[in-house]
Amino acid sequence: MKTLVFGSKPYDRRFLEAANASRGHALTFFEPRVDEATATLAVGFDAVCVFVNDTVSRRVLEILAECGVKVVALRCAGYNNVDLAAAEDLGIAVVRVPAYSPNAVSEFTVGLVLALDRKIHRAWARVRENNFALEGLIGRNLESRTIGVIGTGRIGALVARAFKLGFGCEVLASDPSPDPELVAEGIRYVEPEVVLRSSDIVSLHCPLTPGTRHLVDAKAIAEAREGILIVNTSRGALIDTRAVIDGLKSGKIGGVALDVYEQEADLFFEDLSSEIIQDDDFQRLLTFPNVLVTGHQAFLTEEALRAIAETTLASLTDFEAGRPLVNRVEAEQVRPPRIETASTKEG
Repeated sequence: MKTLVFGSKPYDRRFLEAANASRGHALTFFEPRVDEATATLAVGFDAVCVFVNDTVSRRVLEILAECGVKVVALRCAGYNNVDLAAAEDLGIAVVRVPAYSPNAVSEFTVGLVLALDRKIHRAWARVRENNFALEGLIGRNLESRTIGVIGTGRIGALVARAFKLGFGCEVLASDPSPDPELVAEGIRYVEPEVVLRSSDIVSLHCPLTPGTRHLVDAKAIAEAREGILIVNTSRGALIDTRAVIDGLKSGKIGGVALDVYEQEADLFFEDLSSEIIQDDDFQRLLTFPNVLVTGHQAFLTEEALRAIAETTLASLTDFEAGRPLVNRVEAEQVRPPRIETASTKEG
């Protein structure tokens, strides 16, 4: 199939071309993201391949349909950036990568918790300036502390096990579909508000839906434990950024580690080192010494990129051959506004 890959980076091209070696799709790589201005470039293409921060609105889909596009292939798990109802109306199939490497995201999550809790990011910055003082770097053991995991799909389950079995933590979990294996391992399921209220550290692993948007808001923060640490490697808008800033300023929040940000579409995946960032909330976050931000890289391992490429191209092959699309996403599949069982980080 003739496929236009939007928002492609060198690593995307490397792994997609390797996966395509035995398939023979005609891939064209385009660095800008798809939006109303760039969608017209898809004239003559059968499919487009997009990523997590591409805007696939009704108007974009209408333009793509006019161009002859029949498939939108998401090289990610999340699909909240796609107007699925519009795609259905226009007869455009939407496929995604529901699972690629849950280990990639879960391991990165544990790394963020350790870096934040033990102030590793601050120590690294100090040592680069030949400052070897330890004052202000006191952390706490993880053993016996309460860790909250919201969303126990493949990633959340691995995170829960890592803290329960690896570090000896008490783990509270929340998910509409409790995992019986986790329950058997001593992990207790409660409502999400109980997780937020009762945990020393909370890690978010649920998809973004109307019901999970700003799950961590001013009310949740007010009811949380003093000094709570919050880690998000799922979707930026699960957290109300301004409420978190207020919580950091008051000292109610002890620290935040973010690999995602609710307005990241204008920032992440680009080199903006020579530009003035106009997002005041993001810039404010970076002023706090107890905030650690990475640029949506939790998924970025060789294994994950290989799996993403293989699954994406397999879906295109199946479509071209007229076979059922096992990874198709349709409008009626979107669940009610509640916390879902997240299969992976949607990145």
